[in-house]
Amino acid sequence: MTAQTLPDSRLRIGPLTLDVPVVLAPMAGITNTAFRRLCREYGAGLYVSEMITSRALVERTPASLRLIKHHESETPRSIQLYGVDPKTVSEAVRFLVDQDLADHIDLNFGCPVPKVTRKGGGSALPWKRDLFEAIVTGAVKAAGDIPLTIKMRKGIDQDHLTYLDAARAAEGAGVAAIALHGRTANEFYSGEADWSSIATLKETITSVPILGNGDIWSAEDAIRMVRETGCDGVVVGRGCLGRPWLFGDLAAAFRAEAGELSWDEAEAAIAKPPLGFVMEAMRRHTELLIEFFDGEEDRACRDIRKHVAWYYKGYGVGGDTRRALATVESLAQMDEIFATMDAAMPYPGEGAEGQRGRAGSPKRVHLPDGWLKSRTSEGIDFADLAEAERDDSGG
Repeated sequence: MTAQTLPDSRLRIGPLTLDVPVVLAPMAGITNTAFRRLCREYGAGLYVSEMITSRALVERTPASLRLIKHHESETPRSIQLYGVDPKTVSEAVRFLVDQDLADHIDLNFGCPVPKVTRKGGGSALPWKRDLFEAIVTGAVKAAGDIPLTIKMRKGIDQDHLTYLDAARAAEGAGVAAIALHGRTANEFYSGEADWSSIATLKETITSVPILGNGDIWSAEDAIRMVRETGCDGVVVGRGCLGRPWLFGDLAAAFRAEAGELSWDEAEAAIAKPPLGFVMEAMRRHTELLIEFFDGEEDRACRDIRKHVAWYYKGYGVGGDTRRALATVESLAQMDEIFATMDAAMPYPGEGAEGQRGRAGSPKRVHLPDGWLKSRTSEGIDFADLAEAERDDSGG
């Protein structure tokens, strides 16, 4: 990294001011209160909830009400919603505002999961210009003084790009910021994110912050994205899986970029954790999960298992140990396993860097019949599309 300064390291989203321009991306089954609190302990930023379906929230399902809960230490409180019906989305936003449950609301138009797109939700929805505009306009109005933002992808595929039209409509509707994942829906997480699309969006939309998302695996990646695209901040998803201290790395790098720290100080703050540091993070994560699940230690341990491969990526931890951690049933058992591990094992460097999570491969996007024939929602059966909103979490 070379010294190139920005005015300061803060990001303003409506009335909110973030100490660093970093947002934790909503990830289904990952960004619950426990994980958000863990990441917050390492660094600053905006930490967004799992994606919640609007209909589930309007119907007050127990699972959706659990997912929108924030710990008292979480400020600002950020919730992401998705839906396909303007009326339902507005009702969900109004509920959050009336009950004082959020300080920031984000709408998801980027989910590529088939169960969402086949009903017209997520990254499929911006194709219908009028429907997209109706949802965003209604949500902004319902949010009132609470800043409402959107997150989206480039489009359905390269032949059906939607992000510029959608961004113009969102800007006109009064959103507080726009985040773009530099991939189309059919790309899922494969290949490399197209950062040039983020630059194009930044050149097109000038009245609100533009946030870039895609392939940020390190603090250096985040700084490079800002420099190359001109975006106002970054949204980090898979890069923090098993690496919650990435938010500390990001904070240091952005403060150095703004001249608030020297680059030597920032480099010294970048985590290169020995194995014992990782073990402590995993244990803390589990403790927070136990609290999230109201003391159900067995449930918390089942949840932490999916994080094992991410936490120990690149470390010389044997297969038997990994399997034991991936079937752990209690904190006591976890501690017994940790006692057999070499806490002094140094950071493996390149082996722990790079991509996390499944990349997959490009695939056909599942859409409602005839979805691509028109850019309008005329003739849409909302009763059918509403099935996209039946789950509590959409991912």
